[in-house]
Amino acid sequence: MDHIDWAEVGALLDQLYSAADGLEALFPGRKFTLDGHLVGSVGEVVAAYMFNLTLNPASTLGHDAIAPDGRQVEIKLTQGKTVALRHPPEHLLVLARPRSGAISVIYNGPGQIAWDAAGKRQNNGQRPIGLGKLRALDAGLEEEERLVLVREAPV
Repeated sequence: MDHIDWAEVGALLDQLYSAADGLEALFPGRKFTLDGHLVGSVGEVVAAYMFNLTLNPASTLGHDAIAPDGRQVEIKLTQGKTVALRHPPEHLLVLARPRSGAISVIYNGPGQIAWDAAGKRQNNGQRPIGLGKLRALDAGLEEEERLVLVREAPV
């Protein structure tokens, strides 16, 4: 991924946010949030760059990537205040990118810890957990529980 023009990626992301803002201005009361596969895929490629992960094929059930040490990694990226888990991942990376901001790491640790702290299973089968709770959990982790950050977020 060293050949990727991350400045162009950042500019394209900003264009997406601008388009969503424009649509919301045209249609008051309607939200045009960037979510689903688009945000998930952005999170996966950025996390792979940051932590030298090997991505699994798109839409692989269970985990999104494999860490250099062999850990299976679930990756979540949000522009909101929560993420949702379908299963207890071996390792969980939660990233956040506020509008017109840089991506930051919210949680980098064992998935079971986050799973145990998540809310009750919703009708869609997912368990939500807030970013504030994830930050607090992350603050209590030992360094050996984290994946090694190789590069800062490029966008």
